[in-house]
Amino acid sequence: MLIVLPPSEAKAAPARRGHPVDPSSLSFPALAGTRDRVLAATLASCTRGDALRRFGVGPSLADELARDARILELPARPALEVFTGVLFDGLDAPTLSAAARRRAAARLVVVSGLWGALRPRDRIPPYRLNVCAALVEPDGAELGGLEPLWRAVLPEVLAEALGPRGLLVDLRSSSYLAMGRATAVADRTVEVRVLRDGPTGRSVVSHMAKHTRGLVARHLLQTGADPRSPEGLAEVLSDVWKVELQAPSRAGRPWTADVVVADTSS
Repeated sequence: MLIVLPPSEAKAAPARRGHPVDPSSLSFPALAGTRDRVLAATLASCTRGDALRRFGVGPSLADELARDARILELPARPALEVFTGVLFDGLDAPTLSAAARRRAAARLVVVSGLWGALRPRDRIPPYRLNVCAALVEPDGAELGGLEPLWRAVLPEVLAEALGPRGLLVDLRSSSYLAMGRATAVADRTVEVRVLRDGPTGRSVVSHMAKHTRGLVARHLLQTGADPRSPEGLAEVLSDVWKVELQAPSRAGRPWTADVVVADTSS
């Protein structure tokens, strides 16, 4: 099984000491060329006068953006220590059992607008880069959208990481799904959506959805479940949540598992 997560916009503060990132040591070497190009464009863009606009952030994040200029100098730490935010609160990696941490190392992949894809033990610094950023290359040319750039290379990497058997459980949000679905293994892919069951019907609540996706990943890792079919995944998750499984609408599309949570706002 492969569990694919989005990154978080929030990151932990830089470590006080330690070696900087070594891009050549990161998992998925097939992404190296695109990583180098995005990294160079990030460094070229973060100190420009229009950097805030290009990165899509407000003045309150100017310091974080300025820190991007030191990406290759800052101490690095394992990816799951860098990503924070609601989803990663739900995952709560530090409290996973020893067996679950071993499963996480083998089964988790975090998709990133900067690095493409990471394993939990890949060591990176904190950074500020949303996949919707509009970067320029070192020569001043527009890089173009990050989503299509990664879409050219990421699907094959994810399919290869899954291998010839097993299930890909995709917990990404829509913007990070746009970086590329593993269409070659679509029949073995389940995209998990989170819906709130309220008095006026079902709706998507971003904060709740992120946290629940983190809980889903944690449940799969802690239980050691390794479902080999979409139906098997739905059965595992139904131990905790109400789950509604939807078959693909056509060939080349993934399955969808709707995890329905109760409305606790009243």
